[in-house]
Amino acid sequence: MTLTCKTAGESHGPCGIAFIEGMPAGLTLDIDFINSELKRRQGGYGRGGRQAIEEDKVIFLSGVRCGVTTGAPLVLQIANKDSRLDDLQATPPIHKPRPGHADLAGSLKWLTSDCRNTLERASARETAARTAAGAVARCLLKEFDIEVFGFVRGMLDVIAPTEVTTQNWSGLRDDRDDSAVYCPDDASCKAIIENIRNAKKNKDTVGGLCETHVFGCPPGLGSCTSWQEKLDSKLAGAVMGIQAFKAVEIGMGSTCGKLQGSEVHDPIIFDKEKRDACHFGFTRSTNHAGGIEGGMSNGMPIVVRGTMKPIATLLQGMDSVDLQTGESSRSDYERSDVCALPAASVVMENAIGFEIAAVFLTSFGGATMEMVRASHDAFANAARKITPS
Repeated sequence: MTLTCKTAGESHGPCGIAFIEGMPAGLTLDIDFINSELKRRQGGYGRGGRQAIEEDKVIFLSGVRCGVTTGAPLVLQIANKDSRLDDLQATPPIHKPRPGHADLAGSLKWLTSDCRNTLERASARETAARTAAGAVARCLLKEFDIEVFGFVRGMLDVIAPTEVTTQNWSGLRDDRDDSAVYCPDDASCKAIIENIRNAKKNKDTVGGLCETHVFGCPPGLGSCTSWQEKLDSKLAGAVMGIQAFKAVEIGMGSTCGKLQGSEVHDPIIFDKEKRDACHFGFTRSTNHAGGIEGGMSNGMPIVVRGTMKPIATLLQGMDSVDLQTGESSRSDYERSDVCALPAASVVMENAIGFEIAAVFLTSFGGATMEMVRASHDAFANAARKITPS
């Protein structure tokens, strides 16, 4: 069965729900890790008042017994303390759509002058459930020494010079966790905070760049035989599905269009002394491809960069239209953040983790973790024999 996830819930409804199918039986879930990812998603300099209200923790309603998956569908719940959807004074109708948000398109789609139902579902509050689902999937990846690391790369004129490698990423993770904006470079962190302060002072908002690296993926995840199964396509879709993301790059990304082939493609090196590594000895002197060639992982670290636009809810408002009268007006204000870039980096990290787990199980799936392990190990043993000793 394919690993899939669907979510449900509104921003101010009772809870958010993630429904996961395809997880094998016998996976021990690290609840503390899942909750720590939910806590990180709530953090970061620039968040609004909602985060002081909520205390996100996962509750498993099905598919888990004594902390271990049973093979049945998993239902995860993230309760909303700020649950007031039916209180029309607390969550009144919205008739003046916010530019950049789903408000107007949703009102026209569902033929209503009230944007409330659209914005409640379109809200980034939905990403709490997706983060929890991704953290569950990463529990499976960890069983096979596959690790996912995400951070904030930059904002406006600030780009962190951080170089991420297989050797230093765990130390960078510590630096990221010590940062108020989840950026491992201290000077960049301070500059990003200053940009957020200036935006708040001007009643404006800011977005920025997030980056995720995946270490330990074996070659061949994804496919070159079907465009729907290409790994880079799946990762790009997962990132673009996160609220407010407007661009995705794999590896060198758009820079490839400015260079010649000899400057872009990564020379292949075979080192028989590294057969036991995830790449089976086939390594590269560079990783411009970001670990993906022909729609498949190639054994190098997978590198994905996402661009988040500034949040669409501005305290100063923007020119809009009153849907009840058709008259020009300023957009309505709905409590929001000045900057949610750090939180977005956590969502992206876990969304990518989920997609990696999904393609992993497509290659090595089984009803139980023992079956998955046997399939993976059989592949790895055969792959190491392709090139003679």
